[in-house]
Amino acid sequence: MSLTKKFALIFSFFALILTASAQTVKVKKETARVKGQNLEGFEVELDGTPEEVNAALLKLARSLGKAKQATDAITINEPTIGAIPYATPAYAVLKTKSTTKAAAWIGMKPEGGSAETTAHVNKELDKLMHDFGVKFYREKIQVQIDESMRAAQAVDKQQQKLTNENKNLNVKLEDNKREKIQLEKSIENNKLQNADLLKKIEKNKHDRDSVALAGVQIKKVMEAQKEKQRKVN
Repeated sequence: MSLTKKFALIFSFFALILTASAQTVKVKKETARVKGQNLEGFEVELDGTPEEVNAALLKLARSLGKAKQATDAITINEPTIGAIPYATPAYAVLKTKSTTKAAAWIGMKPEGGSAETTAHVNKELDKLMHDFGVKFYREKIQVQIDESMRAAQAVDKQQQKLTNENKNLNVKLEDNKREKIQLEKSIENNKLQNADLLKKIEKNKHDRDSVALAGVQIKKVMEAQKEKQRKVN
């Protein structure tokens, strides 16, 4: 994949995130089937995979007391709800809605007590699940922020790399221009040297011909002198 296509996909992904509407956490009173009984509790539906919601729900359960996960529910023994410890166990249940949506439910069997105590527990459970939903979304968004940060760092790193590459290419271009000028000068000098050498070769040929002719004339003179010498008596 080319660099341009790679960053185009990144930009499209983050544009989709930015255009998404803000999450609103809504808690509602619901029942859940726990150990063969229908219990009243509070439920929040979340945009997330069942695995993500279940992991967050288990983490919440462990923060409330001694949590143990079973097939139908997470049992929380000796829970502390709203800073008040309870002897009665609380239960957390995951309700799968789809591959990208799930609901988290929490509730506990009513203890013997006044209506005021029950109302207090319900209020705390309602607030607990609302805070749970808010934290769930904020943590998911934080993951996106971290991904954005890594993408921004990757872009900065690539930009710096390309900037350095541009500087190096421009240095090489200037070196190339200087080398081109030197080569052009060398070619021009070579032409002049070539023309000068051709002239010298031509002169050398003329001089050789002149010397050769002089040599022939001298030999003729020398033969004439020898002939004259022989005739002396």
